[in-house]
Amino acid sequence: MPTARDYYKVIGVSDKATPAEIKKSYRRLAKQYHPDANSGDKQAGERFKEISEAYSVLSNEKKRKQYDMMRKYGAFGGGMPGRGAPAGGESVRFEDIDFSGFPGFGGLGDLFSSIFGRGKRAEAAEPIEVVVEIPFRVAALGGKVPVTVGVTEACPTCGGSGAAPGAQLDTCQECGGRGTVTFGQGGFAVTRPCPVCRGRGKSPSKACGKCSGQGEVSVDKRLLVTVPPGTDSGHRVRLKGQGQRSPDGAAPSDLLVTFQVHSDRFFRRDGLDIHCTIPVNVAQAALGTKLKVRTIGGRQVVLKIPAGTQPGRKFRIKGQGVEKNRRRGDQFVEIAVTVPEKLSKEQEQALKQFADEAGLKY
Repeated sequence: MPTARDYYKVIGVSDKATPAEIKKSYRRLAKQYHPDANSGDKQAGERFKEISEAYSVLSNEKKRKQYDMMRKYGAFGGGMPGRGAPAGGESVRFEDIDFSGFPGFGGLGDLFSSIFGRGKRAEAAEPIEVVVEIPFRVAALGGKVPVTVGVTEACPTCGGSGAAPGAQLDTCQECGGRGTVTFGQGGFAVTRPCPVCRGRGKSPSKACGKCSGQGEVSVDKRLLVTVPPGTDSGHRVRLKGQGQRSPDGAAPSDLLVTFQVHSDRFFRRDGLDIHCTIPVNVAQAALGTKLKVRTIGGRQVVLKIPAGTQPGRKFRIKGQGVEKNRRRGDQFVEIAVTVPEKLSKEQEQALKQFADEAGLKY
């Protein structure tokens, strides 16, 4: 019988690895072996599933603790010590072993079921995570943005059976139609889905040409994701059941979308308030003027600039900021006074005369 691999070795970390180290290594391997990056490579596909299976256990604090206890008691290569250990290296079925004498082993039958596929998993698959860049205005006001994510779905040609059109489905010779195979795992036997029929119990006389008998294909799933008003960079939304399809019939995983907000050439945000800078010339600042100012909502507001306005002065436009949770910010307009870079002789003379009459030094 084949030997099951140690999950820590599958992920490529030591059994002392931190959750962050496990997650980092998993992401690197998942990216390397993802079906989208290895089209038609069955070995890469199986490796990806093995990596995902290992991570589903090691990323769960409770499951990892129980898994570590099983390793400690020889469940992954050393035989069970004390009561429950088989004599003469004889393999026994897991469900026949009495774990009552081993502290902390309660519920291991359920754990093995979720780890090795004996029955449906109690938890959905690992969520898919994507980062989506969104415009500043959409983040502030809210809206919808398109998102494309690569997932696997049931093959449209064979409907997930793995059989070519018209092919006959016969009892799988590998598992005898049970859909599962049993192999030695330490001092006892473990059951998991049959790798030939993929747990279906039937194998086709001719494999589907579309999916090569896998029963699933990689597709680009396109969604419209709602962006809540007042969204900041790093804000995350969870889309239930919009992630990866589960091969064992359980509910699909979730899709986690993290937003990255683009900067804007005119507007800036500070919480719910919007800030912008408007340039005025020396005459406008000294004599006063009226300006049309664009707001985040798209409308224009006429702003009165009084005579003698100094550089850096800010004016408040009430209620024209970001609205979130029934609260709304304001828009603040900062004045930047621009000075001519070059004057004609007549302009220079006029400016000197003005400075002399006003008592200004130059």
